[in-house]
Amino acid sequence: MKIILKKEVNNLGEAGDVVEVRSGYAQNYLIPQGFASVATPSAIKQLEETKRQRAHKEAKLIADAEALAAKIAETPVKVAVKVSESGKIYGSVTSAQVAEALAAAGIEVDKKNITMPAEDIKAVGEYEATVKCYKAVKAAVKVIVEAEA
Repeated sequence: MKIILKKEVNNLGEAGDVVEVRSGYAQNYLIPQGFASVATPSAIKQLEETKRQRAHKEAKLIADAEALAAKIAETPVKVAVKVSESGKIYGSVTSAQVAEALAAAGIEVDKKNITMPAEDIKAVGEYEATVKCYKAVKAAVKVIVEAEA
């Protein structure tokens, strides 16, 4: 029996896949549990149309994310922090501070999407952080840490 999966099922497939299973498995488990629906010709047509629309939306989202990534890459961010006499900063620079600096430059990014360098930023200088714009689209942002005046 051919069915269309509504949700991911282990060892069977992802949501939106058309798969062949035994009719008892489909009628007694998958369909009543809401994991699948019967693959009629009209349902398959509707599924293909939905996939086409999703692909179009996905392409637009990726294009927007790549434009944002290019804008982020060309915008260096300056973060002013309090510094001791030895040149070390009090605390460390966080992703929230980088998000605030990006917002001041006109780029709205959630702090959860910013990955700071492996070593903590605890001194004045230049560093590079990574901003996740969308799924696989990432941008490197140059973070300049300077002493507060």
